[in-house]
Amino acid sequence: MTFLKNVSYMLSHVFFMVFIYLFLIHRYSKRKTITICFVSCSVMNLLDYLKLNLYPESGPVYFFTTIVQIAIAQFTGLFISKRRDSRVLFISLSASNYVIVGSITASILYILTENVHLALAGNLLMHLVILAVLFCKIGTIFRKFCERDLGKSWWELCVIPVFFFCSFSCLAFFPYTLYDYPENILVSIFLMVTMLVSYVVVLRYLDSETRQVEGYWKNVMFESYIKGLESQNYLVEQSEQNLKILRHDMRHYSMVINSLLDQEEYEEIRNIAGHINEVVEENKVYRYCENLVVNTILLKITEQARSFDIALHLDVRIPRQISVNEYEFAMVLANLLENAVFVVKDLISAEKYINAKIHCTAEHLLIDMENKYSGKIHFDSMTGLPKSIRGEGHGLGMQSVQAFSDKLGGNIDCYCENDRFRIILFAKF
Repeated sequence: MTFLKNVSYMLSHVFFMVFIYLFLIHRYSKRKTITICFVSCSVMNLLDYLKLNLYPESGPVYFFTTIVQIAIAQFTGLFISKRRDSRVLFISLSASNYVIVGSITASILYILTENVHLALAGNLLMHLVILAVLFCKIGTIFRKFCERDLGKSWWELCVIPVFFFCSFSCLAFFPYTLYDYPENILVSIFLMVTMLVSYVVVLRYLDSETRQVEGYWKNVMFESYIKGLESQNYLVEQSEQNLKILRHDMRHYSMVINSLLDQEEYEEIRNIAGHINEVVEENKVYRYCENLVVNTILLKITEQARSFDIALHLDVRIPRQISVNEYEFAMVLANLLENAVFVVKDLISAEKYINAKIHCTAEHLLIDMENKYSGKIHFDSMTGLPKSIRGEGHGLGMQSVQAFSDKLGGNIDCYCENDRFRIILFAKF
């Protein structure tokens, strides 16, 4: 019996580490991550030896060593993960539930057959099947949520694996085991099935809801893009019309200039030339960059800033073909610039300015924006980015900026100094 428990618990620890290794996005290198998992697994196996072999009859030792093992397991998941938040805790807690199913399977098979080797073989097979099924069915969903949260809080969801784990522990392990009360076998089996089905249903629902949110923002992006194209087309038509009028009037201007030359009225000629230059400049169609999508968004934001008398200073270097998704990139620019416009539009005229440096080359991406602000800026404790106080439906734009940066493996820094806010996004390709 002791041999069965030792091997069964050891398999649980090993598969727990395999689970979090496969389902989490790592902070460290592959070798370092495997080393951390190996050390944690070894420590938990030593604690198993303590409670199962040295003090097998001690309830307090069993209880406290199990608590320490749970803490080590959950800390390992948080430690190796790139992002240490509630989502990682949810995945680690879920891993504990999945591997405990294997241990319960071993106990049930041993009670039914009294064959240790068959029980351990069933234990191993159950672990492999659960890992393979989950990796194929919801592994992508797990990794997706690790990369992009889209405003979902996972603290409430962490309650689900906690209650499942407590239920399994009370039914099968502590204070009484399935060997003491084999009538709990049927309840344990139904609970295991319920847990697996619940996870798949809940995560697929969250994935569906997230897709709807992503679809909404894509629609917003395309709507903004279309409106920008419409504005650009309108400006081109107006400019063409005004330049046609100017070309028509050039014959008259030429006659007037020739007459003024005969009269040596050079100052008046300069005034006419200045007027012609003003007309040409007013009807100039600006092109900030060669990329059509980004240029369209910048034109739309420029028009919006001009309506609030905001001085928008743009330093843009973006080629026609860029190394990132141009629609996602344009959405990030739109979010950051619109946030800046919202902040400065009610300031005094001298403070209504936005400085933006936007460079996207084959080697790197740089977005550096600065503007004045008044009042207090609230920052998210998890991301360190500004948090909207405008209520529900706001703040998702900054989350999309964070997701874009994470996708590129970039860094975002924010600074508040002397009533000036500055945000820098940098990614090296």
